[in-house]
Amino acid sequence: MDTKIIGGKIAQARKRVNMSQAQLAQLLFISPQAVGKWERGESIPDLITINRLAEILGVDLNYFSENFPSTNDEMAFKMPPDSIGDIEQPEQEIANLSDSPEQQLLTNFSGSDLTKSDFAGVTAHKMKFNGSALRGSDFAGADLTGSKFTGSDVREANFDGTNLTDCTLSAINLTDATFNKTILVRTEFSASELTRAKFTNAKLIDVKLIKTDLTKTIFENCVFNNVDFNYSDLRGLCLDGQTFIGVKFHNAALNEVTFNGATLKNVSFRTTFALTNKYYRAINTIRFDGAMMDKLTYASLKGIGADLSKVTII
Repeated sequence: MDTKIIGGKIAQARKRVNMSQAQLAQLLFISPQAVGKWERGESIPDLITINRLAEILGVDLNYFSENFPSTNDEMAFKMPPDSIGDIEQPEQEIANLSDSPEQQLLTNFSGSDLTKSDFAGVTAHKMKFNGSALRGSDFAGADLTGSKFTGSDVREANFDGTNLTDCTLSAINLTDATFNKTILVRTEFSASELTRAKFTNAKLIDVKLIKTDLTKTIFENCVFNNVDFNYSDLRGLCLDGQTFIGVKFHNAALNEVTFNGATLKNVSFRTTFALTNKYYRAINTIRFDGAMMDKLTYASLKGIGADLSKVTII
């Protein structure tokens, strides 16, 4: 593949829609220098990026082929330049173009190698990261409302201050990821690896943690409001000093979990299985020393044999 031919085609298509190298780079989440190298023939974009370029610049994918006749370049353009929108708009508006129909491609990063990528502060709703390599990526302060992460490697990612409202994180590896002051509203974690993932100073509202191994997850100074831990493994988890309101620990493994100094209101501990001796023994290993709970939660736990000798009823 002739890098100079590809570079010339990128430059021609970019100029046709009155887009600067910096603006194109921003839409691709890369540096302007990278675009410059392409256009000078010093390097070429990978196949995934070429697909994105075709959508952003409004050209047929074959346009970038060496065998595509230059005399037919005009035929390669699938949309008039003005359909891209006003390219001269402020930078903060360009960052939000992923919500417009023309830029839907920018919401799909499935199958991409995005290791250590910088997404900090971006606004990009309904993103798709399915089967993506995202290890060490920075999503700090980003608004990813409605996004999906499925089957991806997201180890060591930074989600501090990220808006993950209505996001789905399913069958992904979040080992060593951080969630400090993260916005977690109707967020769903399902069948995911959360070893040493750290949630601090976070308020989880209507969150679901389903069939997830939480045995080595870290929760510090969090508030759990209407959170569902259905079929999750919490054995040995420390939840001391945190607040639980309307939380469901249904069908969850709770051996040796500690709620010392925690506050529990309308919290439900239940299993769909018969209350066997094994289940009673598991409940009896949970520690509630110094915890405060309402009468209904107290009665529910008392009925299944929990040790509530050091609990305060509120």
